[in-house]
Amino acid sequence: MKRILYIFLAIVLLASCSESYEEKQRISRAERARLAKEDSAALKIGVLPTMDCLPLYVAKERRLFDTLGVDIRLKPYTSQIDCDAALLKGRIEGTVTDLVKTEGMKKKGTSLRYATATQARWQLVANRLSRITEMKQLTDKMVAMARFSATHLLAELCIDSARLKRDDVFLIQINDPNICLKMLQNNELDAMMLPEPQATSARIWKNQVLFDTEQRDIRLGVIAFREKVLTGKERKRQYAAFLKGYNAAVDSINKYGISAYTPLVKQYMKVDEQTIRQLPKIKYTHISAPREKDIARAQKWL
Repeated sequence: MKRILYIFLAIVLLASCSESYEEKQRISRAERARLAKEDSAALKIGVLPTMDCLPLYVAKERRLFDTLGVDIRLKPYTSQIDCDAALLKGRIEGTVTDLVKTEGMKKKGTSLRYATATQARWQLVANRLSRITEMKQLTDKMVAMARFSATHLLAELCIDSARLKRDDVFLIQINDPNICLKMLQNNELDAMMLPEPQATSARIWKNQVLFDTEQRDIRLGVIAFREKVLTGKERKRQYAAFLKGYNAAVDSINKYGISAYTPLVKQYMKVDEQTIRQLPKIKYTHISAPREKDIARAQKWL
């Protein structure tokens, strides 16, 4: 009799466990579907571990987008090539990028809208152990950049201005600026095109700056969106809120200084406080179209 009772209890227990597991799976599927629907409806922007993205991080962390009643989400990537791939595949609606990248996409048929130019800045930094003090010494040296991007254009501009042949310098593709910086630390490269804050870290380590876009008045940074996704009432509302939130973030950074956002820079850009303290003064600007001469430079190079 006891044996029959045990069997009966075991059957009941197994049935309840099965129902519990199936219920959890059903809830889990429903939750995943809900989250996917919300993410699809949100305006998603690809961001990088670089200082030109700081207004976006500030706007998100200070809930400037939320107070405007829109769902805008930042999607972090470690390299521009990953951002571009996500944009082209429809995983994000906009991205922080550069004019060489965007003009190249437009040339291949992708319709883009420039939301604003950014404060992106690049420097050609030479490894101090390579003892390079001027660009003409780059012959037979390895220079890191990302192909078909602003850093590619700038690397070739440096080669040309030094009156070197393109084949005299080995251009090495490295898309992640933080990996690039680690390779500099490990003495694996002779020179590299670096954005901020990575360029500041390199300068702290006594590496030589050979070229600076700020000094050459070259501004290639932009935030771009796929034109076709900015249709419809809700997308237009999100985009308008993005522009307003971006401007509010710029005002906050310019008022309180980058030092007020040290935790954000550390969190998203993976640099130490010494680097943040020694960053060059960056004056962020409100939403503004990229300059025609910078667009023309990118188009000509392409």
